[in-house]
Amino acid sequence: MFDRLREDIDCILERDPAARTRFEVLTCYPGLHAVLLHRLAHRFWRAGFRWLARFTSNLGRFLTGVEIHPGATLGRRVFIDHGMGVVVGETAEIGDGCTIYQGVTLGGTSLSRGAKRHPTLGRNVIVGANAQVLGGFTVGEGARIGSGAVVVKPVPPGATAVGNPARIVGAGSETEREAAAARMGFSAYGISQGDDPVAQAMKGLIDNAASHEHQIALLWAAIEKLSRASASVPDCVPCDAQKAEGFDADRLERLVK
Repeated sequence: MFDRLREDIDCILERDPAARTRFEVLTCYPGLHAVLLHRLAHRFWRAGFRWLARFTSNLGRFLTGVEIHPGATLGRRVFIDHGMGVVVGETAEIGDGCTIYQGVTLGGTSLSRGAKRHPTLGRNVIVGANAQVLGGFTVGEGARIGSGAVVVKPVPPGATAVGNPARIVGAGSETEREAAAARMGFSAYGISQGDDPVAQAMKGLIDNAASHEHQIALLWAAIEKLSRASASVPDCVPCDAQKAEGFDADRLERLVK
């Protein structure tokens, strides 16, 4: 028991730069208190003392603001940061080393008794503040759920899910698009996939702007090479030529608000 407690305190010291001492973590971190009370409630639940388990869970909710059903399964070194408003359903499973921020819901979308209604988080998953993970699917090991995301389908290991409804940005063109948008000072994280015409138009704008930037760089390189190769080539570039990227991220942000 004390080894598990030491693990829980150490993982908070590792992941939270605001944590200073073990005594501070032990006495002032409601996420830790919620995990400890859940372990007690879970033991009662597995032993068949269902009312006592639910009462202990409600006591933990009253004291910490974190609601964890006593039937939920938590692994080792689970860190619930801040914790207020976190809800974990009965059939949810949280793997070792997971980090969950305030306002997160691991909820269900089915009313069938005894069914797997709540999500399973693999090892070392990070769930951002106010994210909603709804359904009996699996979030793969090392995945990240962005703040405010609404996840209703499985997330592959190591991927990142953002937006409402959540989309996966951990592979191929999506990752490149996010990187291009970040260079321009515009975040595409709020764009949803599917048939939304605004989302499709925004993706096209980002892709075209990134492509134009690349083509302009190639043209400038060719002009400079030609100028160096022949002194007889006049300076054909106007002095007011656009040499800096003109992508107006602020205007694009205003258009979609």
